[in-house]
Amino acid sequence: MRDLVAEHHLRVDDLIAPLFVREGIAEPQPIDSLPGVVQHTRDSLRAEVVSLAGLGVRGVILFGVPAYKDAIGSGAFDPDGIVQLALGDLRSEVGDDVVLMADLCVDEYTDHGHCGVLDDHGVVDNDATLEIYARAAVAQAAAGAQVVAPSGMMDGQVAAIRTALDAAGFDDTAIMAYAAKYASALYGPFRDAVDVSIVGGGDRKGYQQDWRNAREAQREIDLDVAEGADIVMVKPALAYLDVIAAAADRVDVPVAAYHVSGEYAMIHAAADRGWIDGDAVALEHLTAIKRAGADIVLTYFTRWLAESAASGDIDL
Repeated sequence: MRDLVAEHHLRVDDLIAPLFVREGIAEPQPIDSLPGVVQHTRDSLRAEVVSLAGLGVRGVILFGVPAYKDAIGSGAFDPDGIVQLALGDLRSEVGDDVVLMADLCVDEYTDHGHCGVLDDHGVVDNDATLEIYARAAVAQAAAGAQVVAPSGMMDGQVAAIRTALDAAGFDDTAIMAYAAKYASALYGPFRDAVDVSIVGGGDRKGYQQDWRNAREAQREIDLDVAEGADIVMVKPALAYLDVIAAAADRVDVPVAAYHVSGEYAMIHAAADRGWIDGDAVALEHLTAIKRAGADIVLTYFTRWLAESAASGDIDL
């Protein structure tokens, strides 16, 4: 009876698995602050995506860890950049059975750790960065991405990317915009995963959202939809359920939410100390994100949930 009248259900095919692929390693490298998550080789990434597809996971998003970084993040748009090569591998391996998404930013590829090109004063140059994003979008689409996901929170990024994709003949490539990405303290394990630190101890408050503001986030979401976003994302998820709910009520495109690295790591840390039932809390959290209005949830718990559902350990 309880299941029969439940108002919301979480499904495996609601989930997107964030995956990291690193250039120049021979074996997958564990990420200490993200238990159970690794930096993949190209070969191990192929095996992982095939396995996830077999469990019913319908989408993955790739983040690259290059061997070389420079001032403009050229690895983000280099046809031989690690994510572009990995996308080609995966399209050959799984075809259209899995939606291949690529994070579109340059912080993983810049030697200064910011999400854009810096001007002479060391400040991110929004318009110069848009040119880099446009090139990266075309490179990712050419390599096999069905969805590009700009995460840098530059003004006008969606319009610039849409124009570039259309001009290059990739009018069917979708854009999942990080439309309300907050300057959160919950990204630490992710930065470990992509080996990113901001030179000089700076921050990203100049271009990411103020975590005290909700109405501003809705304006950002509206702008991205007007510029052509096919999906809008709120990041992080749990501390911003109100923003997710407002977006779901406001827009007529799918809403995604990113259950971020810090949210994942806190569950593991508390569970390891025996303070909580980690599996139960993970399921509760992910369902809450869906209940708030998210159509798509990006989470490092994707494999766990898919395996648990397949084994009957949890009933979705």
